[in-house]
Amino acid sequence: MKLKATQLRKGMIIEWNNDLYQLTEVFHNTPGKGQASVQTKMKNIKTGNNAEYRFRSDETAVKASLDSKEMEYLYSDGDNFHFMDTQTYEQIALGTDMVGDAALFLLPNTKVNVVFYQGAPLSIELPGSVVLKIVETEPTMKTATVTSSYKPAILETGLKTQVPPFLNEGDEIRVDTTDGKYLERAK
Repeated sequence: MKLKATQLRKGMIIEWNNDLYQLTEVFHNTPGKGQASVQTKMKNIKTGNNAEYRFRSDETAVKASLDSKEMEYLYSDGDNFHFMDTQTYEQIALGTDMVGDAALFLLPNTKVNVVFYQGAPLSIELPGSVVLKIVETEPTMKTATVTSSYKPAILETGLKTQVPPFLNEGDEIRVDTTDGKYLERAK
C-alpha cells in the first residue's frame, strides 16, 4: 500500500531500499518558502541500523503488508516477554529488543496486537492508553493553589511521568501509550 509522505507516522513499518524499516521519528517540515518535506528517522528491522531520510511531500512510501494478531501479555522472565494468542492459545516469546519501551506499559493480561511479517513477529502495537497505579510520588500539599503545576510520579511498571498535585500513591491513572503522559484519573 502506497502512502504519501505526509501520511507517515511514528511506529509505521515501511519498505524502503528493499528492506523493512520502522519509523522512530517523523517531523513534518513546512518552510515559508519552498516545498514541504517529511524528515524521518527509521530503524532497519533486520539489522537494527538507524537511517535518516527526507521525503518530499509529493513522494510516496510503501507501507509493509503485515498481519496482526490480538495477543495477551502473560509475563516476563527477564530477557523475554511471553504473549498468548487469544484465539488459538498458542504462546510466543518476544525479546526485550523487540518489545523495547512498550514494556513500560505492559501489565499481565494487557491485550496488544502483535505484528507479523511473513509469519515472523516484528513488533507489538499497544492500545491507545493503559491504566497504571502510582507507586511513588510526592505527598499532596494542602496549601498549594496552583492547578497547572505537576509533580513527578513513578508508576507500577517503572514509567516516570508528571501528574497533577491531587494524586497520591495508590491512585490509578490513565496514561497515553504514545508519549507516556497523564490523561486522567482512572474510574
